[in-house]
Amino acid sequence: MNRSSYYADNHETERLRTRFLTSDDAEVWKEFFMDQEAVKFFPMAIFDSHEESSRHWIERQLTRYAKQQYGMQALIDKQSNAFVGMCGLMTQTVDDIVELEVGYHILKKYWGKGYAPEAARLFIGYAFAHNLSGSVVSIIDIENSNSQRVAEKNGLTREKQTQYMGLDVYLYRIFDKAFN
Repeated sequence: MNRSSYYADNHETERLRTRFLTSDDAEVWKEFFMDQEAVKFFPMAIFDSHEESSRHWIERQLTRYAKQQYGMQALIDKQSNAFVGMCGLMTQTVDDIVELEVGYHILKKYWGKGYAPEAARLFIGYAFAHNLSGSVVSIIDIENSNSQRVAEKNGLTREKQTQYMGLDVYLYRIFDKAFN
């Protein structure tokens, strides 16, 4: 099945457009791994080099596309054409339940500009408009107050604290009927 038949790209918000990632994006994405503050809450083992970490992360998303598990998409600022980060939907297993998660990672130089809530809202809306799930979750490290605020800005509520990939996390959730 072609990924565009179950998961589309080229979405737009007022300031952003999305596109599927390619292996060429590893070069710009290595900047994310070069910043210790940015990767502090990153849900993946960091490799010996920034380049290797970036390549691995991009390949992981390409594999998600191929397995119909959705995946992160590039976020491009429409005015400057700059790659500002990633956002997307992913299937995740939390406490033995398969969930549809919205995830987001923004390059540090673009923090504080509202890109994460804008992009997350876009993908939550996509999930509900296409009946992909009755709810969408965000899995957030209990110490990551910035991501918690992003979730809350989009109407997700903290459902519980649990373990995910060996980390203490909060599971935030929004149901389709609560999203507007």
